Amino acid sequence: MPKPAPPDTGSPDEIEASFYEALQTGDIEKLMACWADEDDIVCVHPGGGRLVGASQIRASFEAMFANGTIQARPERLHRVDMLGACMHNLLERLDIQTPQGPAQACVIATNVYHRTAHGWRMVAHHASPGSPAEAQDLQDLPSVLH
Repeated sequence: MPKPAPPDTGSPDEIEASFYEALQTGDIEKLMACWADEDDIVCVHPGGGRLVGASQIRASFEAMFANGTIQARPERLHRVDMLGACMHNLLERLDIQTPQGPAQACVIATNVYHRTAHGWRMVAHHASPGSPAEAQDLQDLPSVLH
């Protein structure tokens, strides 16, 4: 069955906004609609292994959503635009629950988008644990890289 189209398919920025909105609302269908319909799409969660293909990626996000939504807010976007592809490197600021109560965590993420026959779609999401120092380093970089 074909995936529903994301609400906005005009640019990588719009697909990225849909992706993070889907994380924040726990909408697996909207989240998966952001991904390209290709067998070799890739996702790596912080501290996790490589997931290849829509079924592995979907299963990982479904497992996460079973514990609640993911309150990840993208910040400090650095983008590289290429003909038919776009790479975004950014800081994800997450609200998390710890035994001591609510806290914030930082994740450094790279999202890669490809222009497909159906518009821009994500082909890779790679996230790594970040530290407060890395978050500060990102703030000192220019917002657009060429």
